[in-house]
Amino acid sequence: MGTIAARVGLTRRTKLAWGTSGLGVEALRQSRNAWLVFFYAPPAGAGHAAMLSLATVSVLLFAGKLLEASADTLIGYWSDRTSSRLGRRIPYVVLATPPAAVFAVLLFAPPVRTPGALIAAYFFVALELFYLFNSLAGVPYEALLPEIARTNVERLSLSAWRVYGGVIGAALGLVGSGLLISHIGFRDMVAVIAALMVVTRYAGVVGVWRHVERETPPTHLSLVTTLRLTAANRRLLVFLLSFVLFSTALAMLVGLLPYYVTSVLQEGDTGTWSALLTAVGIGSMGLALPVFSWQARRTSKDHAYRQAMLAAAVAFPVLFVAGSLPGIDRTVQALVALVIVGAPLAGVYLFPGPIIADLCDLEARERGLRREGMFYSAQAFMDKVTEAFAPLLLGLLLLLGDRPGDTLGIRLVGPVAGLVVLAGYLALRAHEPAVGRAT
Repeated sequence: MGTIAARVGLTRRTKLAWGTSGLGVEALRQSRNAWLVFFYAPPAGAGHAAMLSLATVSVLLFAGKLLEASADTLIGYWSDRTSSRLGRRIPYVVLATPPAAVFAVLLFAPPVRTPGALIAAYFFVALELFYLFNSLAGVPYEALLPEIARTNVERLSLSAWRVYGGVIGAALGLVGSGLLISHIGFRDMVAVIAALMVVTRYAGVVGVWRHVERETPPTHLSLVTTLRLTAANRRLLVFLLSFVLFSTALAMLVGLLPYYVTSVLQEGDTGTWSALLTAVGIGSMGLALPVFSWQARRTSKDHAYRQAMLAAAVAFPVLFVAGSLPGIDRTVQALVALVIVGAPLAGVYLFPGPIIADLCDLEARERGLRREGMFYSAQAFMDKVTEAFAPLLLGLLLLLGDRPGDTLGIRLVGPVAGLVVLAGYLALRAHEPAVGRAT
């Protein structure tokens, strides 16, 4: 390894820059998760006409995510093999970020007065191009973490800053998006948030510039060999299984909120009320972050991560009864439920990056390989599988009831999400990967 990152410690400015980079990315991601399905396939009484059926949108999202997930693997492989004066990762981030923003906006600007089949084709093409450029920028950027943070304390600290940036971004993307939709509409809302993503990601690049390792030689393994080595890494695979299950549950809950507001709370302003509930959940998660971070330093990252999963498995089913208890205002029930549900979500944001960084170091010690790009692309692959299956599973549940007076499908989302997280927790407990120990 080179000497730059080992010699220069991480300043508060560097940590702030890393956290800021997550602000725009998370704002764009969460606004898309919350509103894309609702934009194309709203329920009755939502205030705008459906362009596609819920089943069509769910299937297209599923297929699109599977294609994107395959591309992520190639992107990680290419970045590990890249050699440039800017290092292995930075060129991808700089060049791919603006096109990702453009296609994010086009995704919410379908042609008007067009047959459904053409709208479906437009949706899929715009979706895939957004996915491609977003991955070309995002996977290499995430792979910078093991280079710029070398110790357990630094990695937890950097991850916490990133999560706080993500919390603010999620607030802007979920809370702010609902308010923006109420005032300027869907397309302009996405344009504002996409512009924010470009600015904050470039701010992150500038902030960590001097810590980026430029002397690490590129790997020269064939694609088949690197895939085989990755598939044989049991520690990585078990962790990624738990991560994808946790993330699937979270994506289901995010996509649920507009339906919950419209059909369970029966509030007229879906955007404003979704924003309010989201703000409560995000605030609860932000307050829980120091607790989980302290627990990770006291025990280990993997132990604290497992505890967050167990707490989520218990908390998510609360949504089944929230809004239906007699004698208590439905809005109060919903707010209390979001406080309970929001706290354990800190685990899905705080720990994956540092745990994967530890796994990268472990392979470097055992095999002499630095394959951060491949490891983080494997995480991105699982993340995309999450985003493929979550809308499909959510859509299937909503078919059981998604309108006022018929809310069974909406209420079942919480318990099903809890069972999904519990499966991830049990997988980790069964294998107990020896990574993430506090130092």
